Formats: sequence, structure tokens, C-alpha cells
Amino acid sequence: MNFPLQIAFKRLALSPQIRVTDSGGRLTHYVRQKLFKLRESVTVFADEAQSRPIFRVDADRVIDFNAAYRIADAGGRPIGVVRRRGLRSLWRAHYEIQGADGELLTVSEENPWIKVLDGFLSEIPIIGLFAGYWLHPAYLVTDRAGRLAARVQKTPALTESRYRIDEHQPLQGDARDAMLVGIFMMLLLERTRG
Repeated sequence: MNFPLQIAFKRLALSPQIRVTDSGGRLTHYVRQKLFKLRESVTVFADEAQSRPIFRVDADRVIDFNAAYRIADAGGRPIGVVRRRGLRSLWRAHYEIQGADGELLTVSEENPWIKVLDGFLSEIPIIGLFAGYWLHPAYLVTDRAGRLAARVQKTPALTESRYRIDEHQPLQGDARDAMLVGIFMMLLLERTRG
């Protein structure tokens, strides 16, 4: 898998679906959120045909204000947890990703004013249609020492949501998997912005 990764939300789908490709254009992950579930449930596949599941994410509660999303591999082995910080996320999106090895990463919105501006502009007729093309939220993934591990940036698109993940500090194994799946989960939860 070669960075940067490109993420595209599928346009016509009942349940949210994400297609992830690497810099060579190869599909690396296909993410599908289950529809009509009381608790969030997301499956990450290795193929678009959804025949090879590689990760599963399940919420620990129905209401997700301060929910924890447990990440497990296809065999059920835990690899991490994504926590949404409710009160902290009101102004600026804030998530914590903890790997099974104890590695803790924080995902935070780079500029919360983008969210405010997007909320305002998206309500204005006609202008709201183009708000997603002008406004590009970005999220920083940092480790405990405050070093940048990755940056997630929305890219211009009129008809769908597209994001780019740039890796700044290479992670390996479960820590890398937990980071990527945590980012996918965060984007599913924050997808209505920008």
C-alpha cells in the first residue's frame, strides 16, 4: 500500500460505502456501513465484491455521543478502539484511536471554522449545492508526543465526497491498521461536513 490514499464515497448506495485506493490506483479497502442497525456496524473488505472481509467495527452503545467503536480483524482478534469524544467534538471533531498494543493516536479537526461556514452555506439555496466544492475540512492524526502521523484532507468534488490521506510518520502492523480503520470510521461519522 503506497500513500497517499484516495477515498471516495460511493454516490448511489443505500448504505454508506467507501472505496479506498493507493497512489498506484489499486483498491486497498472497501468499507460498507450496515443500514438500519441500532448500533453502528461497519465492515472493511479487501475487494469491491465484498467477498473478503478484513476488519469489522462495532459500536459499544446505541447512542454514539461518547461511543467506543471496537475494531477487530476478520478472525475476531481485537486490533484497536476508536472513541468519539462527545463534548470535545461539538466545536472541533475529536477522536482517539487506541491500538491493541496501547499506541494512542488523536484525530482532530484542523480548522473548526470550516464546519461553521459549511453549516451556514449549505442552507442557502443554490449556493449550498457548491459548498462541498469550496469547503475542505482537514483532520490531523497525532501521536502522544504530538508528532503528526497522518493528515486527512477533503478534496474538491461536486457530486461525491473525496478525501486524501497523507502519511507523515510510518506506522506498522496493527497500529497502522487501527489508524486507517479509525480514519474510515471518523469519515463515516463526519461525512455530512464539507
